[in-house]
Amino acid sequence: MVSPELIRRYPFFAGLDYEHIVTLAKLGDEVSAPSEHYFFHEGDELTHFYLVIEGQVAIVLDLPKSGVTHKLSEVLTHSFPTEDITVISLGPGQVFGWSALVPPHEATSSGKALTSCRVIAFDCLELRERFEEDSRFGYLMTQKAAQIIRNRLRDMRIESVAQLVK
Repeated sequence: MVSPELIRRYPFFAGLDYEHIVTLAKLGDEVSAPSEHYFFHEGDELTHFYLVIEGQVAIVLDLPKSGVTHKLSEVLTHSFPTEDITVISLGPGQVFGWSALVPPHEATSSGKALTSCRVIAFDCLELRERFEEDSRFGYLMTQKAAQIIRNRLRDMRIESVAQLVK
């Protein structure tokens, strides 16, 4: 459990009732992670979403290594060399692992510590049960997840256009 007051200071949780903040606090654990630690990998079933307290976390995609000729057999068996490409860097106050809130609860990318960091990990298995009991809470959190998704898609679109213009 973490302090409800710690959670309340972050804008992501604005608009939630105090009882919702307390529920989140009860389901949150502070976790420290070293640089290069993976919180999850693309395709993993997610059981937690995270709030960055200190440090930097990258959302990364594992893509085929550039500048390397890939054999057809490697492509067919998914055994080709890959590299992590950072899509976005997140700092204190930002949330990641939102897929834990949205069915099918599967990671669409990987979450990796860029620096040593502290995060709050929220247990979404229990949280989703609370959403069943309190649909308003579930609705508000789903809206917050949707805002993250919207903002990240917008940012990726802007970045993609910037790469084309170079």
